Amino acid sequence: MAHKDQAIRDQLASGVAKLRLELSEQAMQQLLAYLGLLQKWNRVYNLTAIRERSKWVSHHLLDSLAVLAHLPEGSMVDIGAGAGLPGIPIAVAQPEREVTLLDSNHKKGAFLQQAVIEGRLRNCAVHIGRAEDWHPAMRFDGAISRAFSDLMGFADAARGLVREGGWLAAMKGVHPDEELGQLPKDVTVEQIVPLEVPGLRAARHLVLMRRGAAT
Repeated sequence: MAHKDQAIRDQLASGVAKLRLELSEQAMQQLLAYLGLLQKWNRVYNLTAIRERSKWVSHHLLDSLAVLAHLPEGSMVDIGAGAGLPGIPIAVAQPEREVTLLDSNHKKGAFLQQAVIEGRLRNCAVHIGRAEDWHPAMRFDGAISRAFSDLMGFADAARGLVREGGWLAAMKGVHPDEELGQLPKDVTVEQIVPLEVPGLRAARHLVLMRRGAAT
């Protein structure tokens, strides 16, 4: 077991280096502890369909961390956070950023709350409920998600949570050509960034958008 743990740590360290990120030893320990908690809870709650821990590093942790260099500053909400991706790795890597994990599933919400507590993520909060039903007192600077199959659904969910002029970051697979023309008029695409995720042989893109005034 110790050998497997070392292999996972080495894989994570190698991936972080390839992404040209500088994470503290504490952050690395937090990410590995998060994987351990995910493994424990996944046996009961089926938080991820992926079973191999090595793929959790590439498909979950490194996939989430790959967006860091491109995210605008400010507070953010991870809509449809599920098992905490990409929100938890971002919160670990950027302790100065306020991150809120939002999911409507109570079992996933329970896991998120436990992950925040055990990970001592003081910059991370959890809200269980539907995005459309939540009206926070203070809107977020931005929103991120990799849970939505289409950009329109993400933009709609984020509308009541992100301030005017705030940013939306959608994690996608292939370049979403057809979806771009379906966005509401108050959402503008600013940049589509192709991502190279170590160990993940699949197309990945980050769609960065800006929310304007509703028309």
